[in-house]
Amino acid sequence: MKAYADSSFIVALYLQQQSSIVASAFMQSRGAPLPFTPWHRLEVRNAIRLAVFHKLIDAVQGKSQIKQIDLDLRDESLLVHTPVDWVAVMRAAEKLGAVNTENIGCRSGDLLHVAAAVELNVELFLTFDERQKKMARAAGLAVKF
Repeated sequence: MKAYADSSFIVALYLQQQSSIVASAFMQSRGAPLPFTPWHRLEVRNAIRLAVFHKLIDAVQGKSQIKQIDLDLRDESLLVHTPVDWVAVMRAAEKLGAVNTENIGCRSGDLLHVAAAVELNVELFLTFDERQKKMARAAGLAVKF
């Protein structure tokens, strides 16, 4: 089953969090890399830098994890660079938001992830974010976690 992970899931693979064990176990059983868009690149790397800012990890650990992401992208073991049509993603995000945000309360960044998953024709959306789960389901995606 084709899957798309939001940044909360991907960050859990690189930083020790409550959800890290679950995310790692899923990826070990999956055996296929996840799409990694330019939006992931910005959001995941920034989340790691924010972890340094909040003193959850030190700067050396932050740089090490960003380097690990680059290595995983290079060998496509965990993540694979995936281009998307950003005009189509923005339009899909706007449509999803117009129909669902007043009831779900999803942020724009989360809408971009759900819309990217829809545009990439995936069946499974991976997230630890409760509102994003609701938005993904509203978009017709199966959701895990």
